[in-house]
Amino acid sequence: MGRSVVSRSTVTLATPVACVVLWCLAIAGILSLGSTDAMAQSVLASGPRTEWGAPDLRGVWGNRSVTPLQRPAELFDTEFYSAAELADLESGAVQRAVAAFPPDETALNGEFTDVWMEPGALSRRTSLIVGPNGSIPPLTPEAEAQRASGRNGFMSDLAESYEDRPWGERCLRHQTGGPPMLPLVFANLLHILQTPEQVAILHEENHEFRIIHLDGRPHIGSDIHLWRGDSRGRWEGDTLVVETTNFNGNGGFMGSGRGLRLTERFQRVDTDTILFGFTVSDPDTWTAPWSAEMPLVASPEPLYEFACHEGNYSLTNILNAARLAEARVGGR
Repeated sequence: MGRSVVSRSTVTLATPVACVVLWCLAIAGILSLGSTDAMAQSVLASGPRTEWGAPDLRGVWGNRSVTPLQRPAELFDTEFYSAAELADLESGAVQRAVAAFPPDETALNGEFTDVWMEPGALSRRTSLIVGPNGSIPPLTPEAEAQRASGRNGFMSDLAESYEDRPWGERCLRHQTGGPPMLPLVFANLLHILQTPEQVAILHEENHEFRIIHLDGRPHIGSDIHLWRGDSRGRWEGDTLVVETTNFNGNGGFMGSGRGLRLTERFQRVDTDTILFGFTVSDPDTWTAPWSAEMPLVASPEPLYEFACHEGNYSLTNILNAARLAEARVGGR
């Protein structure tokens, strides 16, 4: 399978998305400079279509890359690498991605090996976040206080009860499933199914499944809140635009709250590529909206079983160990 892709030097998302601890390694892939929105549309005009004439998003796709979510500070306003710079960086890209994890996690995790990792490519983008500085806006004071509490944080030290522990450790929510879909260096496949009135996305990690209705029905009631929100889609030309609201505010996506509103865009740009972008808006969590963009690349491999055993074994062991540590400190 060739590494054809698209990329854009201009942002078409709704607003002005390393790793902020949350393992956000990156996801972008093989974006290259020079193509434009018009080129993407012209490629798609002769590209795959469904029997009913819509752009065909069906198939198994991988959102894998070692491009960081946020732009490294030393690159300042450099949005793209040159071809020469990219060639120099590619050899150590996977090692740098793994090094971005907290040291304790790297030492304990047996998944950071060639057997488990599917890291993907390094993009010519210096970050997945688009825009002049390539970084997530500052948190609001309220969100800063919540994050400082350490509860539900990645590699949290808190273990008073299971409710202190991270969502992934409890097998409740994983970053590749989203929304929005953030990749990891493993379990990063997704299967898109499509009808004239729905698009469904099945994710490899934790078998998370999302149905996006395209029939114009309204969102569910404002008093109903879900882990992954309520998604509604529409076609804008050849781009599928998905609006997701009604999140439960439990901090499932990077500490966001109930006010999170997510806009995703899926554009089939050639046989092997869907250009995926998203804009995050949550005024209770971030001081401004932010956007990211990355390719989903066609995969010849099917999705296999994913079993989250952390909730069965690790969680019990962590809490037991915390009680033993407390007993030692108390002299019991």
